[in-house]
Amino acid sequence: MPYIEIDGLKKYYEIYGEGETIVFLHHGFGCSKMWKEIYPSFLELGYRVVIYDRRGYGLSDPGSDFFTFYVSPSFRAQSVQELFRLREELGLDVFHLVGQCEGGVVAIDYATACPTHVRSVTTSSTQCFSNVTMREFNAEKFQKSFRELDPQLQKKLFDWHGDQRAERFFEQFRTEGGAYGSDIFDLRPVLPYVHCPALVLFPDRSFLFEVEQGVNFYRHLKKGELAVLPRCGHNTYEQKPKEYVAIVSDFLRGTRGAANDQAQLMATCVAPGKSS
Repeated sequence: MPYIEIDGLKKYYEIYGEGETIVFLHHGFGCSKMWKEIYPSFLELGYRVVIYDRRGYGLSDPGSDFFTFYVSPSFRAQSVQELFRLREELGLDVFHLVGQCEGGVVAIDYATACPTHVRSVTTSSTQCFSNVTMREFNAEKFQKSFRELDPQLQKKLFDWHGDQRAERFFEQFRTEGGAYGSDIFDLRPVLPYVHCPALVLFPDRSFLFEVEQGVNFYRHLKKGELAVLPRCGHNTYEQKPKEYVAIVSDFLRGTRGAANDQAQLMATCVAPGKSS
């Protein structure tokens, strides 16, 4: 299995194909396996695909302090640092970012921290802001414990995270922490600093976020596009895979002829957390 070591922890990744690179970022309950029905279509379209498991997800090492890390204010910054290091280790140049839900937060944070690395950003089912603390939000939206879940969903989580970790991880993921944090969440102040083309893909009937979240997201972007998937629930990539691929690939084709203005950016990207 392909691993690289970052800060003493093994990170699992896979690379396929040739062409412009797309890095797929999984959601807050998932791992790279969630993209198995999506990425082959992009290989057929002539892209190179990178998928990886963020720290503690899937096959990547959690580290002994994972649960402290998960609820810490540094989670978002370290997720950006992790992707920066992955880029260095794999010798990637510039790439498109596609993030689902919490993966979209990582994509936005990376695009603002390292603008010269990013051709475009696609977010799907990513929250824009909250009106209550995320701890309150999660308590309302994720009322079922792991043992109360549908057996098929339990099986998926076992497959993603392993028999020894799945239940404990799920209970942590559904209550607090991660990229959305535990307090009030608001991505709007960051969005105007995304300089590249950005697609906001949103379902019309997510059990988590109202479609107006997607509209707010779109309106705060300088080079934003908005697509709404009708009759679709939160996991857009799973419920509408053909439409998902069609919309994202059409957006990516449009970015090929658009100037990203990367050479004109005044900011020089250095390792996140370090000064130039």
